[in-house]
Amino acid sequence: MLDRNWIAAHIPHQGTMCLLDAVLEWSDAAIACRATSHTAPDNPLRAEGRLGAAAGIEYAAQAMAVHGALLGGDDAPPRQGYLTSVRGVTLHASRLDDVDGALEVRAERLSGNANHILYQFSVAHAGRCLLEGRAAVVLDAAAL
Repeated sequence: MLDRNWIAAHIPHQGTMCLLDAVLEWSDAAIACRATSHTAPDNPLRAEGRLGAAAGIEYAAQAMAVHGALLGGDDAPPRQGYLTSVRGVTLHASRLDDVDGALEVRAERLSGNANHILYQFSVAHAGRCLLEGRAAVVLDAAAL
C-alpha cells in the first residue's frame, strides 16, 4: 500500500492540501484511495466550519493525479494536470465532515490519449456513495 508520504512526493498538493492517506489498489484503468482528512478541523477546503460534499471533487482529482503518477512510473517527472470540466455530478450527501471513518475515493479512466483524459469518479463512506460524476483532465496544458 502506498501511503501519504508517497502520495505527497508524487502530486503537487502539499501540507494539509494533500487530502489522501493511501492508495488501496490501482490498475492501468482505475484507482482506489483512502482519505480521513475530511474530518480534520484544518482541512483547507472547509468553509464556515463545514466541508460540503462538492469538495469531494478535489478528493477525486487528487486520486486522478496519483493514478497519473503511478502510470508514469517513479522515474518520470510528474505531469501537471488541469481539471477542465466536471459533468454529471450527483451529490448524495450535503457534507463530508459529518461522517466518521475513512472515505473511499475511486477514479476510473474511461477514455483518453497522451494529453486528454476522461475519468468517472466516486467518493463513498461505509459503502454509501456520497458523490459521483465525470471529470475531464488536460495534461501539460501549456505545451498544447
